[in-house]
Amino acid sequence: MKAVLYDRHGGVDELYLGDVPTPDPAPGEALIRIRACALNGFDPMMLGGTTGLHVPLPMIPCGDAAGEVAGFGPGTDAAGWQVGDRAMIDPIIDGRGMLGEKAPGAAVEYLAVPLENLVRIPVGVSFEHAAALPVAYGTAVRMIEERARVQPGETVLILGATGGVGACCVQLCKRIGTQVIATGGSAWKLARLSALGADHVISSRSDELVRLVRGIAGKPRYHDPDSGGVDVVINYIGGTTWVDSLKVLRFRGRMVTCGATAGYDPPTDIRYIWSFEQTIMGSDGWSREGLARLLDMVAAGKLEPVIHVVRPVERIRTAMSELMAREVFGKSVLTL
Repeated sequence: MKAVLYDRHGGVDELYLGDVPTPDPAPGEALIRIRACALNGFDPMMLGGTTGLHVPLPMIPCGDAAGEVAGFGPGTDAAGWQVGDRAMIDPIIDGRGMLGEKAPGAAVEYLAVPLENLVRIPVGVSFEHAAALPVAYGTAVRMIEERARVQPGETVLILGATGGVGACCVQLCKRIGTQVIATGGSAWKLARLSALGADHVISSRSDELVRLVRGIAGKPRYHDPDSGGVDVVINYIGGTTWVDSLKVLRFRGRMVTCGATAGYDPPTDIRYIWSFEQTIMGSDGWSREGLARLLDMVAAGKLEPVIHVVRPVERIRTAMSELMAREVFGKSVLTL
């Protein structure tokens, strides 16, 4: 069967289309014919070898995937699944790790995964939409609904909102009924954020984030719950945005983080945390229930995954190059 592979770390030239054996599913596993997979921000880092993680080589990229059940391992209780059923794959496999990180990824024709990692795709949801959801949208729904518990009428600042996680955060917050302030790195991305529903957009290249956000949401004041500021900051950027985020949070505001793409060891200012009684919380990954809920929202027309472009898997070098150059808005999807 065909698969995208890389044998060593480096740039997109290390990616190639090769042949690998079709896996035999073990007891308790299903064999999935992959129809669509999607890139995430970690894929260029895995390819480049910049994470510090040991990546077993050769590696197959892509953590997100959707396809059809093609068979089962010997003695498997199919638990209601049948050959031909459509399924999304929850990409964290017990005992193996994350697809595309520690375990071979989904840019391959067939993948054997535990039955418990399958999430049924409802009628009306395409393979491409399903493949866009797991890592980015699953992370976003956990941040917004389960951790930050964003409420109607609140004001939410979403930093770096133009990737898969950020775009979903914008969509979920608008669905809840909040005022959204979103940042992005270029004029065309800011226009896309506005079209997606963001009420205010700010260039992430600006060095005046605090002034601009306070101009929209007001200035927080010490021990004054009725003063200005944003109720929630979604910050997976880190770096220089960390202290700025503390400065725009209202009294008893919340900040939630799921990453640190601009640096994990930023300077901070603890005075804001105690004097404004702020809550700083982490959010790691997603829940399987959250993935099922996302699929149901898509099926009901309440959410449409933001897909930058759909390409055949043979063009993964182009897709990866765009991701590295920050030229992607939403998700980049590949078909097989």
